[in-house]
Amino acid sequence: MANASMTSPDQVSGKITGGQALIDALVANGSDLAFGVPGESYLAALDALHDAGDDIRFITCRHEAGAANMAEAHGKLTGKPGICFVTRGPGATHASIGLHTAFQDSTPMIMLIGQVASDQVEREAFQEIDYRRYLSEVTKWTAEINDPSRISEYIGRAYRVATSGRPGPVALALPEDMLTALCDRQQTVPYKPTKASPGPDDLQQLKQLLEGAERPLIMLGGSGWSDTSVESIQEFAAANGLPVTVSFRCQDRFDNRLPNYIGDMGIGANPVLVTQMQDADVLLVLGARLGEMTTGGYSRIKVPVPTQTLIHMHQGAEELGRVYQPALAINATPDTMAPALAALGLKPNPSWAKQTASARAAYLDWIKPVPNPGAVQLADLYKHMRETLPADAILCNGAGNYASWLHRFYQYRAYGTQLAPTSGAMGYGVPAAIAAKIAQPDSTVIACAGDGCFMMSVMELATAVRYKANVVFLVFNNSMFGTIRMHQERTYPDRVSGTDLTNPDFVALAESFGALGLQVNQTNEFAGALDQALKANRPALIEIIVDPEAIAPTATLSGLKNKT
Repeated sequence: MANASMTSPDQVSGKITGGQALIDALVANGSDLAFGVPGESYLAALDALHDAGDDIRFITCRHEAGAANMAEAHGKLTGKPGICFVTRGPGATHASIGLHTAFQDSTPMIMLIGQVASDQVEREAFQEIDYRRYLSEVTKWTAEINDPSRISEYIGRAYRVATSGRPGPVALALPEDMLTALCDRQQTVPYKPTKASPGPDDLQQLKQLLEGAERPLIMLGGSGWSDTSVESIQEFAAANGLPVTVSFRCQDRFDNRLPNYIGDMGIGANPVLVTQMQDADVLLVLGARLGEMTTGGYSRIKVPVPTQTLIHMHQGAEELGRVYQPALAINATPDTMAPALAALGLKPNPSWAKQTASARAAYLDWIKPVPNPGAVQLADLYKHMRETLPADAILCNGAGNYASWLHRFYQYRAYGTQLAPTSGAMGYGVPAAIAAKIAQPDSTVIACAGDGCFMMSVMELATAVRYKANVVFLVFNNSMFGTIRMHQERTYPDRVSGTDLTNPDFVALAESFGALGLQVNQTNEFAGALDQALKANRPALIEIIVDPEAIAPTATLSGLKNKT
């Protein structure tokens, strides 16, 4: 047994381990929260986290995909890189889904991966992977730190890469012998994101194009927004009577209650809205990439040269003209562009306000509840939530047809209240909601998930209970992978294959974790169940029984079959 009074080598030399240097660099750059699953490959970093105390809190997750999704959600919510620790091999492969979501959603994130010792490289050692090759498609930059004296350099670069230009994820591999090696303490200059700004010529040309427009339309999306930039855009739209839409799963970029908001250009968008975008003569896109979901498979807007005069602003210069060739490309961020627009001094055309009012009326008609088969009317549930939840309530979801009711019938009223993957990843909503509640414990946080989506991250209920992340989890149970069944019945009617599900007793499952479990079988049961869940002072799960026929707000399973 070692003598507890013995002096360690680092105490004698004044040096620190690579693990300590790593945690010092994270704290120096402003990170106070990290998510992960522990692994023997980064024990020295875990030891340093012990010494860091309250400077940086480590949230122990139950699966690396959950940890990565929590880090991504934290980055999306705060604008600062979400930090994720995972071990080598299986840990990193499990976590790669979070990197893919962060990449497609332009979310700042840093994943720190334990790695085999440097003397074992290229031997296919236990769980060995070359992450620079493996993760190159889902990160902005992947590197390996082999010298502990360069940790501050690598970490500083990671923060700057993750937050500058088009934000995104970075991965750093950490050989275990590097983390235990001794080095001098290192200086760190805290990162500050580099933000491109619009030039005077950009703004002058934009002003001329808008003032010459008969049917302009603004689209908001992407990352890099803040309360301030959202407020500036709202002022700009209101002052000039301009209509505003948002890209796929970016509905919190504009208060949906305001008269200039006319709906979201996502999956299943209002046909009236799609027509209005196609008929626009000037399309001002701020932050959105104009990806497949927003453009309806690149069909709503002509590729590569739109029929509309396209003004495209994006944080990443490489995104401008990548798919759509704009008449005016502006490399700027929402935070630099929005106040410039608010101060533009535009001379509005009186017809704009009339067009906006008409489009707004179409939007309000679109969000009126529509009936669906079964005893639970899903649109009514979201109508109840939009009327009763606080404006700063955070709603999270993963992927599945259940989300189409959320996107259509709920109204987002403040920035930072929608956490949803534009990558279309299942299993995201549960860990995202837990991360949101940990970061903002006083906020109401709702996780919406289908039964298939929920079961992909069900183990993180343990994380929610452990850290008192009192999320309300809504599980919409129709006993199938609904989106795939929809496509299956449309293309191969009555040939069901692989989409039926056998589920647990969700109420009993929730209770087994220490959460409250409730079930809703009728629409009129939901309000009471939600109220009970919000007052439970612990995580709560509400299982909502959904008729399988209710496959989408405007479609039924049998109706899809009959169309073929």
